[in-house]
Amino acid sequence: MPSVVRLLDHPTKYLFFTGKGGVGKTSVSTATAIALADAGKRVLLVSTDAASNLDEMLGITLSNQPVLVPGVPGLQVLNIDPDAAAQAYRARVEEQMGATASADEVATVREQLSGACTTEIATFDEFSSLLSRGGEAYDHVVFDTAPTGHTLRLLSLPKAWSGFLAGNDRGASCLGPHSGLKMQEQLFNQALLMLNDAAMTTMILVTRAEKGAIDEAARSALELAELGLTQQRLVINAVFTASRQDDPVAVAIERLGQQALAAMPACLRQLPTDVIPMRPVDSVGLPALRGLLTGDEAGLDTPKAISSGQDDHPGLQALVTDLCQRERGLIMVMGKGGVGKTTIAAALALGLVRAGKTVHLSTTDPAAHLAETLNGEVPGLSVGRIDPKAETQKYIDKIVAARSPQLTEEEIALLLEDLRSPCTEEVAVFHAFSHVVSQARSAFVVLDTAPTGHSLLLMDATGAYHRQMMREFEGKGSGNIVTPLMRLQDADYTRIILVTLPEATPVSQAAALQADLRRASIEPFAWVVNKSLLATDTQDPLLRARLAGERKQMTRITAQTRHEVYVVPWTPEPPVGVAALADLLKERHEGA
Repeated sequence: MPSVVRLLDHPTKYLFFTGKGGVGKTSVSTATAIALADAGKRVLLVSTDAASNLDEMLGITLSNQPVLVPGVPGLQVLNIDPDAAAQAYRARVEEQMGATASADEVATVREQLSGACTTEIATFDEFSSLLSRGGEAYDHVVFDTAPTGHTLRLLSLPKAWSGFLAGNDRGASCLGPHSGLKMQEQLFNQALLMLNDAAMTTMILVTRAEKGAIDEAARSALELAELGLTQQRLVINAVFTASRQDDPVAVAIERLGQQALAAMPACLRQLPTDVIPMRPVDSVGLPALRGLLTGDEAGLDTPKAISSGQDDHPGLQALVTDLCQRERGLIMVMGKGGVGKTTIAAALALGLVRAGKTVHLSTTDPAAHLAETLNGEVPGLSVGRIDPKAETQKYIDKIVAARSPQLTEEEIALLLEDLRSPCTEEVAVFHAFSHVVSQARSAFVVLDTAPTGHSLLLMDATGAYHRQMMREFEGKGSGNIVTPLMRLQDADYTRIILVTLPEATPVSQAAALQADLRRASIEPFAWVVNKSLLATDTQDPLLRARLAGERKQMTRITAQTRHEVYVVPWTPEPPVGVAALADLLKERHEGA
């Protein structure tokens, strides 16, 4: 099957696409699935990303059952819906209990299975089924996975749960009866074997010619290898080549990309690599997706090049001024991975400090590097991080210390075994998140959150805790209870900043996130559009063709929000370091 992209030449049955958010995993994985189907193969494309926009790209309604893709015979798409997976998992566990279980026992199990950690194991359950027996009807199963940190978590679960089940016959209290997991042990082991079979499974690391994305791909390559997943390939997406050497913007973009590629770590250099050039349009619709891997522009509705020039939107300093109207509060910076949340969060924190505010800057994103972004100390700014591993150990130590005086050595050993469950991490991270939220009572807390899907899981945990507290204190003075969710819903306490890029996929994801927040009675405070090329004077034909798409997205964003939209221009140098972040704050719209 000759092609421009060599990964299509001899593809294994299972193809996993992963990488930093925003690098184009969904576009490349979907284009791959279409190419395989066009070659006569039976293909299943699976999304394990809660923030996937496959429905928009393919013009279909996603389902947790395979859906045919019109115009692509042989291709079906399946979305692993976490809620549907959790519901089916609970039903299987209850059925396993049998008819002899009392109403109280069933009620207890239902309560144990109501947490967000059950959603994770249920999602993994569906994932394992596809690996072990669900793929029998297909020649290829292509996985469009969540951003890197979440994907590594998913891929490590077969080993984590297999080891946990092998040494634990009585624990797993957070997931209900141990038999609920034990009945799936063979499935988990089969999934582990399939993942580690290089003849069956390939990991495709997708990146862009950007230092942050390349560094994360390198970390992923090493961590996947530690899990035994050594059959890897690299795809470098959207590589830009300037067509005019007299255009400083175009030349700077190309130079930054080439510098990032030249500094690529050795662990990536040794991998088979495909390079995909930047295209004039976003990868939405079958013509654009088919042309992504081949360069064929047949059927593309390529926009006419337009002149650059800023739209009438204020810059980041104006947002800082608006936030300074209060003396304290929580500022949560949210959005799809790769849109620049960490940069925007750091710049906002810097702006607040320079306005004389007391500020704590923290992150819930495993892939975020606030220290690297700041690259220096800022007087008056404290920087922290919710480290999942550290928080998990802290949580385990706290539980053991509280219960040890009343337990025997055998009972302590059982408790520790139970806490070895992979679900403990989610509980620990939620507790740390709640603590950070409470700090905003006396100062500004700027929180850089994980990519969208992971953030929604955190929100789900917050909502579950709120409902539990309301049930427990019903009729007992619940009016005095203030839960983390109530703080997030309080517009005087919390300001949600949605960050996006002026591209179709990030805008759709930000809009979906806004809808999820509104269903939880949380109203975003503002949108920030990062890396806008409309604010530049580029004359490069390819960039100017893409400006038409950017202007279209700005129109969409304005229609999506009831609040202000702030624009951060694209900069020729990555905004790393205090001085560069301060420059972002200096950027002013002409006439603003």
